[in-house]
Amino acid sequence: MIFHGYFRSSAAWRCRIAFALKGVTPEFVPVHLRKGEQRGEGYVSKNPQALVPALEVEGRVIAQSLAIIEWLDETVREPALLPADPLDRAEVRAFSYAIACDIHPINNLRVLNYLKNPLGHSQDEVDAWVRHWCETGLSGLEEVARRNAHRGRYVFGDAPSLADVCLAPQMGGARRFGSDTTKFARLSEIEAALNALPAFADAVPGKQPDAEP
Repeated sequence: MIFHGYFRSSAAWRCRIAFALKGVTPEFVPVHLRKGEQRGEGYVSKNPQALVPALEVEGRVIAQSLAIIEWLDETVREPALLPADPLDRAEVRAFSYAIACDIHPINNLRVLNYLKNPLGHSQDEVDAWVRHWCETGLSGLEEVARRNAHRGRYVFGDAPSLADVCLAPQMGGARRFGSDTTKFARLSEIEAALNALPAFADAVPGKQPDAEP
């Protein structure tokens, strides 16, 4: 099993958390996004989307972080990241998709680069774009998390789920662009509880073998 990722990628960060929770340690191959290695022929031959992460398994390649994590959850059953009950599972997925499908895609590196060149926006304007969409998305998720606070210490209970695996990197990514995440009190409370777990604490960008200042 070979995992292609980048230390700052929040999508790769999600996968690192999931691997750690499941006790799985794939071989890691860094793909430096700012150097454009994701567009190199060698990587594109594996993942034509030219994005990270990608996971090589048995001669096949799984792209997209949630597809990787759901495959992992189906093949390494414990601890489960999705509940058994269909309605509970739908709630966890909805929260996760709000991050992975709504917030993250319009704030990833290729979008930000396009805003700067060719569209000509300054770095300050690009950073403001990121903050706006992060905070807009997190505001709605804060309310969801508050409504479910009675269920346990994490988003939907006392065991980390796919929702938590997506939340922690998104909170970290929002702060990197200057968002004040403390105004999301319930999400901040959950994040603090998650970061007390080794699987979450060890997955942060600064602790990765390809980390840079």
